[in-house]
Amino acid sequence: MTSPAPLAEPTDSSQPRRRGRRIAWWIVGSLGALIVAGVVGILVWSQVGVMPAEAGPLDDVRANPAIEISDTGGAIVLSPADDGADVGLVYVPGAKVEPLAYADKLAGLVADAGLTVVITKPWLNLAFFDLRPLDAFTGLAPEIDTWVVGGHSLGGVRACQLATDADGLALFASYCATDLSESGIPVLSISGSEDGLTTAGKIADARPLLPADAVLHEIPGAAHSSFGDYGPQAGDGTPTISDDDMREQLTELVGAFALKAAGAS
Repeated sequence: MTSPAPLAEPTDSSQPRRRGRRIAWWIVGSLGALIVAGVVGILVWSQVGVMPAEAGPLDDVRANPAIEISDTGGAIVLSPADDGADVGLVYVPGAKVEPLAYADKLAGLVADAGLTVVITKPWLNLAFFDLRPLDAFTGLAPEIDTWVVGGHSLGGVRACQLATDADGLALFASYCATDLSESGIPVLSISGSEDGLTTAGKIADARPLLPADAVLHEIPGAAHSSFGDYGPQAGDGTPTISDDDMREQLTELVGAFALKAAGAS
């Protein structure tokens, strides 16, 4: 008599499911660790190598009785001591440059041209991380009716993104990555002949993104770092223009542009 075949042992169908869940959690954990490491890396990188404001030019601004300086925490406001300003400039610093490094080069706009200048403090020292709208800065001087937005280098790229909410756009050794060609907004683009970073070629390549009537002006002898006071910058050219001359030219160019924007607004 044939013995009955032994019964097969029941299989545990939950084992593959448990194994799949472990693999899924491992993948999620690994991705989470990579994201955290990336965020930490960006935070560390953004704080390393920040170019500080040079003490001498900044001391000159602080000693100027025609200029009042206030730090709001999110921005630095330079205003005429006589409270007569009705035109303002929101200025976005370049990547990893201390905002106060631009105070002296913009001082003439305040003391001589009568503008209020708001220098933003970009999040993580990088303009493209700063998602605050333009009114976060114009609201610091509510008495101003006409606002020009501008910025240096990467700060200018961010200024282009804010330009449609302003009465004018001023680029300082910078160019747009945003198409403003049909915006109708007045644009002034100032560059330097010795700039090794924002070169004439890069500005020309991005020119189609600006309105047809945008004004482009190159300052002879100016390098990338000539637009602020933070020392030499890797990859830049050697400036041959003096700080006083650079300040005077910026005051004349931007002051006239801002007053024209005020007349058109």
